[in-house]
Amino acid sequence: MDEARDVGARVREVRKRRGLTQRELAVSSGVSVSVVRKLEQGIYGGLRLETAHKLAVVLRVPTSALLTGPDAREPDRDSVEQWDSVRRALEGTLPVEDEGEPTFEGVSAAFAEAVPLLVENRYAEVGVLLPGLLHDADALVESSVNGSETEARGLRAQIRQVCALLMSHTWQFSVADHAIALAVDDASDPLTQMSVIDEQCWGLIRAGRLTETRELATRWADEAEPRMSRAGRDELAAWGRFLLRVSTAAVRDNRPGEARDALRLARMAAAGGGSDFLLPYNPWQVFGPVTVSIIQAENAMILDRPEVTLAIGSQLEGRPFPVSRHYHRHRLDVAHAHVALRQYAEAVGILQEIRGAAPEWLGQQRYAGDILAKVIEHRRSLTVEMRELADFLHLAL
Repeated sequence: MDEARDVGARVREVRKRRGLTQRELAVSSGVSVSVVRKLEQGIYGGLRLETAHKLAVVLRVPTSALLTGPDAREPDRDSVEQWDSVRRALEGTLPVEDEGEPTFEGVSAAFAEAVPLLVENRYAEVGVLLPGLLHDADALVESSVNGSETEARGLRAQIRQVCALLMSHTWQFSVADHAIALAVDDASDPLTQMSVIDEQCWGLIRAGRLTETRELATRWADEAEPRMSRAGRDELAAWGRFLLRVSTAAVRDNRPGEARDALRLARMAAAGGGSDFLLPYNPWQVFGPVTVSIIQAENAMILDRPEVTLAIGSQLEGRPFPVSRHYHRHRLDVAHAHVALRQYAEAVGILQEIRGAAPEWLGQQRYAGDILAKVIEHRRSLTVEMRELADFLHLAL
């Protein structure tokens, strides 16, 4: 049985067990009757995570029970070509001129220059630096003596994490998985190891691998849970970020109670750590009360509560945030909430705002394309800026 027929058989079986007709399922879920029919006939094609979640809520099953594979798009050819040298450097197959034996101080300084570019969403510039960083980190580990190898491996683990993040960002998940596996081997101290797994969880969520994300994040949240009376904010942040990953995966998997409980614990961790801060062992990631509120707004949108998302968004708008891509992702949720309330001009305005601030980031966000597609669906004609956005986000004609 192929994937489409397998998904259709699951939907049909559960629908019948719940005593629903195809029309009743469609009306209750907000999915069109034609989509439900095509699904059950096995001719719809790949089932998107958003659609699966809507059906799962009505059918009272986990979203993952209706999916047979991850919900991830294929990387476009330009992205694969652009990042080919990074992939080959990760594999150790990229020819590089020998410029002498690298030093830990030199590689650390070069990496420190790349981190702000990553935080500022200047990915192409990071991509230019990464091949050399990966090559030098390999050479540094190979030449390490007198107990310095552990320190060199810790640095290489961070560089490989950045590689994994950017490969997941461009939908190249097999390369990202390889980078994570290599980084895990390098990570020696607990906080670095947890930061690598946290990065892995994000890649799994982006790929739509909900069950894997939830199980992995839950296991590590249990491992990372500190004694609250003794924990420093770094330990609280490591624990809290895993709880956020649990919440994010659980809410998409139609496990709202589990998502709510994880978010409550994450808020406790954030309160113990004070204001949002860049993690010293992972300086392109952040944790704190605002980070938790952003996930709360994201979860509310998945639970079809756009008014909650907008209320949180109004509280956060204009506030400084250490890592802008997290705030941009939150603004996409706000735009989606506006669409849900038929406030289309506001949604398009937010998309334009993000495009101006972080074009490289926005161009790889399928969520942004989905939001704009919903706007276009409800418009008789498109403005010039809507047409330009549609081209920018590569919406299918």
